[in-house]
Amino acid sequence: MASASPAMQQQADQAPSATPPTASPARYRPSPLVIFSACLVLLGAGGPLLLRVYFVHGGRRLWLSALLQLSGWPLLLPPLCVSLFRNRRHGIVDNLLLPPRLAGAAAVLGCFYALSCFVYAMGSQALPLSTSSLLLATQLAFTAVFALLFVGLRLTPFSANAVFLLTIGPAVLGVGPGSGKPAGEPAKAYWTGFCEAIAAAALAGLVLPLVEVAMERYGRKPTGPAASSARVAPPPYSTVMQMQAVMGAAGTMVCLLGMSIKGDFGALTSEAAEFGLGKNNYYLVLVWDAVSWQLLNLGIMGLITCASSLLAGIMIAVLLPLSEILAVMFLHEKFDGPKGIALVLSLWGFASYIYGEKAQKKQEIRKSELLLLQQQQVAKKTGDLELAAP
Repeated sequence: MASASPAMQQQADQAPSATPPTASPARYRPSPLVIFSACLVLLGAGGPLLLRVYFVHGGRRLWLSALLQLSGWPLLLPPLCVSLFRNRRHGIVDNLLLPPRLAGAAAVLGCFYALSCFVYAMGSQALPLSTSSLLLATQLAFTAVFALLFVGLRLTPFSANAVFLLTIGPAVLGVGPGSGKPAGEPAKAYWTGFCEAIAAAALAGLVLPLVEVAMERYGRKPTGPAASSARVAPPPYSTVMQMQAVMGAAGTMVCLLGMSIKGDFGALTSEAAEFGLGKNNYYLVLVWDAVSWQLLNLGIMGLITCASSLLAGIMIAVLLPLSEILAVMFLHEKFDGPKGIALVLSLWGFASYIYGEKAQKKQEIRKSELLLLQQQQVAKKTGDLELAAP
């Protein structure tokens, strides 16, 4: 026993060093930038409402309404300049601006997004806000399909169920004669707006994954230790603002060209004079609508850049109940049976996605914990074998 005691003491001293310290895997927590972007999306819920106010009280310029959805990008210039100045002041002078190829891709996508805004304006002109918002929720289905094709998204049963419900929900609006159609509006105009809103959802659903593809393909790749890590930190928010500014500037040029072709500049004065809420309120509606849309667009761009295009589509779907409430409260729109069924199905789909994401994260955490436990057991056995070796 006396001779075995030193060996046992040596084994006790060496065993702790052979076994790695127990560490639980990192829990999933959204990035502060993701939370901030989601809040911007919610703050931008007034954009669709004010756009509908413009049409309800006499606005008729489609290219102008598309311009309102894009022209708020100069608001990003002051915070962007401050961010770049602070980085230079702290000695960060490299990789501050977008790579040329990424900037070019953002400009092309901005032109394409302008077309999506124009088609959305056409649908908003013909449909009530609550109906057009429900139809716009179908962009999640298009986003999921295009993300599956271009980004390699893998649909879980819960996300597939969410896409199905968010597609079927708005389709309920087309069931039955005059479902969701305002009184006195021709059926042809309603169905034309119905198709235009679906087309706008499809175009928006295409742009979101393409932005994610452009960021992955043309964005700056991380170097050093971050390049080999499984979870790369999101890019700085100055990159998000630059992407939104470039897309907004390119889209604004397209809308200004469309306005000049249609002669909208000369008609603004007469339209303001005939506006139902008055001339001053006409310009206030335009200004605040542009500000609201800019908050919405910046939030969407932040979610795409810092998370994924599918999450951006989900947050757009979250605007659905807000748009319904705002339309009923401020525009006194009728909330009938088909809209109620569509709203329930859409919220059900959103809840299904959130539950599926939570279940998937728990499964990933369990797998990570199991893998860590196996690694610790292997390390312990290896340490025991080394101690037993002569």
